[in-house]
Amino acid sequence: MNQPPAWFDITALDANRSREFYGQLFGWEVRVDASMDYGLTQTPEGVAGGIGQATEDGPHPAGLVMYFPVADVDAALGRAEALGGSCAVPPWEIPGLGKMAVFRDPDGNRVGLWQR
Repeated sequence: MNQPPAWFDITALDANRSREFYGQLFGWEVRVDASMDYGLTQTPEGVAGGIGQATEDGPHPAGLVMYFPVADVDAALGRAEALGGSCAVPPWEIPGLGKMAVFRDPDGNRVGLWQR
């Protein structure tokens, strides 16, 4: 695979329960950043990700999103839209880590883009 996932994000209705579940299921160590209520994890296979809390007013509903690396988030999002996808979460900056966005493919699946 030329572009394996670079990050996964699990947004949960009960983030603490999900952190416990995935930690026990896969043996992940989950470090919670209390300021964001977001649990960061690194899988034994080397794929980084996190488990966050879904909120009614937040842009990320409960579910799983895989983020794929791209050279230019804005260009990749534009291409996804031109191919029949739609923007789910507009690009945003993660200080020191890069830029991310989420789109829906033609079937409604949420897919992330990550520009480092």
